[in-house]
Amino acid sequence: MALSGKMEVDVEIKTSADKFHDVMGGRPHHMTIASPQNIQTCDLHEGEFGKKGSVLYWNYVHDGKAKVAKEVVEDIDDVNMSTTFKVIEGDLLKEYKSFKFVVQATPKGKGSIVHWTLVYEKLNANIPEPTSMLEFAVDVTKDIDAHLAQA
Repeated sequence: MALSGKMEVDVEIKTSADKFHDVMGGRPHHMTIASPQNIQTCDLHEGEFGKKGSVLYWNYVHDGKAKVAKEVVEDIDDVNMSTTFKVIEGDLLKEYKSFKFVVQATPKGKGSIVHWTLVYEKLNANIPEPTSMLEFAVDVTKDIDAHLAQA
């Protein structure tokens, strides 16, 4: 059984790709406003919001439990509207040796398709696939879409 894996999902939203990417890549702290039941805080520990190499500290609720994550913004690609977050500390690393979130927004009609990719390596074969984390990403995406539609 492979310990390394990748899970992907597409979410169709009404928001334009550039507006969605602006939140993910440039203003991740706004996710706390758009999805407060999922993400309580996004604090900047190093660098500046919207810059590659910045370090973010998250307080979030996953599967009904309060959790934390420290992530480095590994890449922000404004051309392809994608952002890569690499987890460097926190609850996910209790079960995974490594964990990355890659989120890309692609224009589709008046809205866009948000493509999430989770890239991970489990600590052992007994660790489940991060299906609920993928669902969490979908929920946050829908919340951001609804929030931006109101703005």
